[in-house]
Amino acid sequence: VQPVESGGGLVQAGGSLKLSCEVSGRTSGAIAMAWLRQVPGKGRDFVAADGGSGGATSYADSVKGRFTISRDYAVNTMYLQMNTLKPEDTAVYYCTVGPARLFHLEDARNYDFWGPGTEVTVSS
Repeated sequence: VQPVESGGGLVQAGGSLKLSCEVSGRTSGAIAMAWLRQVPGKGRDFVAADGGSGGATSYADSVKGRFTISRDYAVNTMYLQMNTLKPEDTAVYYCTVGPARLFHLEDARNYDFWGPGTEVTVSS
């Protein structure tokens, strides 16, 4: 299982970006997937997660109302629509894949497979 992110870039504050994460390998719609982000010198912070078909979604308080996570099961791809971006959203964004029927979606330790990351820079 290998996730690969795309869609990062440079955007002005208040703008939008849409990240994609395509997952190759043997997966199912029941698996949990999440976005985390990291700035230099700090650990990876939870952004949003999707618990899979019939599962819940979860968002960090800092992105609620601005970011939306979604999945297209037909093409094994997860998305993160980011609106009203702020300079503090600047980070490398990572896609990660976890097991099916994951309960604690926000805990990065529960995820097994990670993408290489895509960089998002929001200028003020």
